[in-house]
Amino acid sequence: MARSKRGTDEINAGSMADIAFLLLIFFLVTTTMDVDSGILRKLPPPLDPTVPPPPPIKQRNVFTVLVNSNDMLLVEDEIGDISMLRDQCKDFVRNPANNPNLSEKKDSRIIDFVGAYQTSKGVVSLQNDRGTSYDIYIRVQNELVAAYRELRDDLAMQTFGRKFSDLKKTQAKAIRQAIPMMISESEPRNIGG
Repeated sequence: MARSKRGTDEINAGSMADIAFLLLIFFLVTTTMDVDSGILRKLPPPLDPTVPPPPPIKQRNVFTVLVNSNDMLLVEDEIGDISMLRDQCKDFVRNPANNPNLSEKKDSRIIDFVGAYQTSKGVVSLQNDRGTSYDIYIRVQNELVAAYRELRDDLAMQTFGRKFSDLKKTQAKAIRQAIPMMISESEPRNIGG
């Protein structure tokens, strides 16, 4: 009795690579990528060692905001609330009654379209702890930026009758000169809490 030698059937794998490649392309094309949004900040240029350092800022002109690792705020050496931070920042920068405890004003200068305007010398100083949650960090940043945005909107409405975001480039530049966004953020450290 003669046995026939049957070999094992082979699977044609030539088209498998093509199918895998097509599936890979399909998933790459149809998958959406989440894009993390950040905080838009323009960093100052590096200090020139040949130029003398700027004069120190008076304590009166610094609005201090500290955030500890328990996400608690200390605003101007008092326990603060994030819901009041925007208004506190606006009052500090605007200083309409020329309060000696709030920011000074630079000498009145002529700004295109705005006319004579006294610009605040105030700087908002933000310091957070290494243990500060990202959520509270972003909320504090949003409140500080919103304070400046509202101040710019108010001046734009008084001057041009429109919001700051609706102004032409030259008009917006004049408003930015009148109300510069002065937020200083230092490296996180262990503040405590």
